[in-house]
Amino acid sequence: MHSGRLVFAQLMDFFPRSEFNTCVRRYGGDVRPRGFSCRDQFLCLAFAQLTFRESLRDIETCLRSMGTKLSQAGFRGQISRSTLADANLAHDWRIVADFAQVLIARARLLYSHSPFGVTLEQTVYALDSTTIDLCLSLFPWARFRRRKGAVKLHTLIDLRGNIPTFIHITQGKTHDVNVLDCLPIEPGAFYIMDRGYVDFRRLRRLTLGGAFFVTRAKRNMVYKRSRRRVVDKATGLRADQTIGLTGPKSSLLHPEPLRRVTYCDPETQRRFVFLTNNFALPALTIASLYKCRWQVELFFKWIKQNLRIKAFYGTSMNAVKTQVWTAISTYVLVAIIKREMKVELSLSEVLQILSLNLFEKTPLLTLFLTQKRHNEEQGGSKQLTLFDLYPDSCAVICRIHMFFAVPLGSVRGRVFRPSVPIFSRLNSGVI
Repeated sequence: MHSGRLVFAQLMDFFPRSEFNTCVRRYGGDVRPRGFSCRDQFLCLAFAQLTFRESLRDIETCLRSMGTKLSQAGFRGQISRSTLADANLAHDWRIVADFAQVLIARARLLYSHSPFGVTLEQTVYALDSTTIDLCLSLFPWARFRRRKGAVKLHTLIDLRGNIPTFIHITQGKTHDVNVLDCLPIEPGAFYIMDRGYVDFRRLRRLTLGGAFFVTRAKRNMVYKRSRRRVVDKATGLRADQTIGLTGPKSSLLHPEPLRRVTYCDPETQRRFVFLTNNFALPALTIASLYKCRWQVELFFKWIKQNLRIKAFYGTSMNAVKTQVWTAISTYVLVAIIKREMKVELSLSEVLQILSLNLFEKTPLLTLFLTQKRHNEEQGGSKQLTLFDLYPDSCAVICRIHMFFAVPLGSVRGRVFRPSVPIFSRLNSGVI
């Protein structure tokens, strides 16, 4: 057995200790630690995310079973449900949020030159939100509907690497467009969003900040065309116009001209009308940029399937936000490991490998290289299929299908027990 450090301890090296301590001191997290520091809390929640733990009891049972390995992994406090529950209630969630921003900045540097489908020098962001359902009786502060609770996760991701750069957690009833008031504006960057964010007063804030937006126009938008450009309809483009808003309110909220691009998808024949304040890019590039917005939907799907953000370890708002930010930190950690170690596996495969080897004494790179060699061996396997081994079996199944006059799928979908006369017919060649 490898005599090095535990895999979990090697993972924690990617979390800069000095930066974490700075975040703790900023919000006074360890003023009254009571034997369970903010770092112990973060290690427990990170372990829960990496190993898919379902509850505080689950976390406690699994960690206590490790015995002396806990000290080698970096734990210093006594692990118990009540202590962890108190920490989730008392330790400020902004500690984990600020620390996640440190990891995000590191990950963005690693993925700064990654392609995302469109060749642009500027930074391109995708903005969207997802709703996380909660039980209203357990989370009364998160009222969404009459008998339902929810929180909404507003997320801005950098399309180079799909790294979340801005996350805002609100109640489920908060409209998406309100997040534009607190969105950080980067001059020269592109913000891709759907038409739920069309608010001309808030979009003008992006224009005045020197940023560009690409969104879909609403059907009831009132405008006047001032200029049009020639487009190649063979590419799916239908129109490229410069417009001015003429509505009684919209003309005052956004007096600057806008660009209206109409595109028809050749595959689905769906017609899209895009609205942007950028007049330099080709019209087809504007349509391609909006298509890249789907990456934020894939991000939401990934974290909901692979991390624990739908069932929470505490019922307070502080506990919910702490767990969400810990999940984001775990996602960014996996992305950093994948890029720094040049791992060719997917993020899901890296997470699955880590979940089963956290308390093994194996170098991280060895884990991923072993899996890579295994995949290559599986890819070069020369194992024959059933019909390669028995070429006449397909013909026999087809003749059974014709004899009983039933669909072939029915024969495959149920247990078929032929009687003795049928076997005799098969042997005699009747069937």
